[in-house]
Amino acid sequence: MRASLRHRIVAEFFGTLFLLAAVVGSGIMGERLAGGNVAIALLANTIATGAALVALILAFGPVSGAHLNPAVTLADAWQGGIPWRETPQYILAQVVGAFAGVVVAHMMFGLAVLSASTHERSGPAQWFSEFVATFGLMSVIWGCVRQRPSAVPYAVGAYITAAYWFTASTSFANPAVTIARSASNTFAGIRPRDVAGFVGAQLVGAFAATLLFQWLIPALKQVPTTLLVEHDEG
Repeated sequence: MRASLRHRIVAEFFGTLFLLAAVVGSGIMGERLAGGNVAIALLANTIATGAALVALILAFGPVSGAHLNPAVTLADAWQGGIPWRETPQYILAQVVGAFAGVVVAHMMFGLAVLSASTHERSGPAQWFSEFVATFGLMSVIWGCVRQRPSAVPYAVGAYITAAYWFTASTSFANPAVTIARSASNTFAGIRPRDVAGFVGAQLVGAFAATLLFQWLIPALKQVPTTLLVEHDEG
């Protein structure tokens, strides 16, 4: 039987909470231990985030599909994976869970519960990076989910790990993550004024990748499935 909407929403909340706790917490830890070496801090942040993604998708995927990302949810609804009427609840759970994850990370490291970031991330290169990062993420998801759904957690974790390093923005690729990281004045933060540019680029990237895979895989919309990990429809 497919999990109830309540169970799926709770899964999205906690999955996104732990994702942000991993992203922000590992950024704080990496910065504290790196002795000023930004590359080492980013490497620590990268490894923790990629590993956490694999674990969280495996854990929560059988319940909600482990979207943990409004761009993924919107793309999945567009392709018939979840009803549009459920989409706002998924996205709300993801955004609230993301802020809760930031709070958890800050509390673990003795920081203020929330603090507006001063980390500048703006300009065409950063926005284009977020377009590329999200286009690539959705391409990995759509490319794997029909033929090898069991590989999706590992493919997503591997892609994000790589994208941290080949994009100038360090691959946020997630509107909920972006919004919540604006409330963390730490290594992982982004200025609130820079959020809109990132989110816009992410949504365009997700839309473009979904269009591409509609053409590459014409059957994409014919057999609806819930990303990222399929679960019984009942």
